[in-house]
Amino acid sequence: MSLIASRPSPLLSPELLAQLERLELVSRKIFRGRMKGERRSKRKGQSVEFADFRGYVPGDDLRFIDWNTYARLDRLFLKLFLEEEDLHFYALIDASASMGFGEPTKLHCAKQLAAALGFIGLVRGDRVRIETLGQPARKPAPVLRGRQSLWRMLDHLEAIEPEETSSLAQGIKNFCIRNPGKGILILISDLMDKQGYESALRYLVAREMDVYVVHTLSADEIEPEIKGDLRLVDCEDGDAAEITVSAPLLARYRRTLAAFIDGVKIFCNRRGMSYLLARNDLPVEQLVTRYLRTRGLIK
Repeated sequence: MSLIASRPSPLLSPELLAQLERLELVSRKIFRGRMKGERRSKRKGQSVEFADFRGYVPGDDLRFIDWNTYARLDRLFLKLFLEEEDLHFYALIDASASMGFGEPTKLHCAKQLAAALGFIGLVRGDRVRIETLGQPARKPAPVLRGRQSLWRMLDHLEAIEPEETSSLAQGIKNFCIRNPGKGILILISDLMDKQGYESALRYLVAREMDVYVVHTLSADEIEPEIKGDLRLVDCEDGDAAEITVSAPLLARYRRTLAAFIDGVKIFCNRRGMSYLLARNDLPVEQLVTRYLRTRGLIK
């Protein structure tokens, strides 16, 4: 029985898995992997596929000298080969109470995206680690590798609930403590934190990682359809406010939200991080195969 057909998942459909099999995570930086993977490296190594020649210098491995070229040119050249390398892919998910909003919830969309990108990494032999903002500083999640780890990854994602109370800044700081290495990081969050997002994202600026910030919002947050007298309660700290929803108030809300989104985008772009706004009504297939493909994360 094939891996795809053996166990259907609510996070990844068999049809989507078949599409993802053909894709590959791409790093804009060169990371030296600890194990052999299935990715063509820009570095030259010791695989079986010839890449180029270069002149011999003292200390080079004599096994790679091209003696046929030496016989013709009376000069020593080394054969260079393409090397395959693995990559470390991190997905950091915001599992705070606000991520439980929407239909489907923002957290469900975050888990779908992490599952899709994680599966691509597993198929290509990359090291995959999926964590949440509430994870303790010194307790990293296990590293998954190989397509046989798919169900373990899905079980881990299914168990995540929108109940963590860690702030955005503390959660990202703890992630940096747990994971000092290099790789690709995708942060999936609604960025709704009363302390702001700037100090949190600054923890990632100095890291030698390709950072992607996926700003996940629900359609109801972007285009609210509410009216009348309402009592709004913050699902994370219980703060309440009495409001009367009117056309001018909705217009002000939309302007404020647009400014917030533009501010995050500018903040990320100026610091070398890729930003993407993802609505909860956007199918994960489009998010991965269209939007993240154009951002250069996958090919």
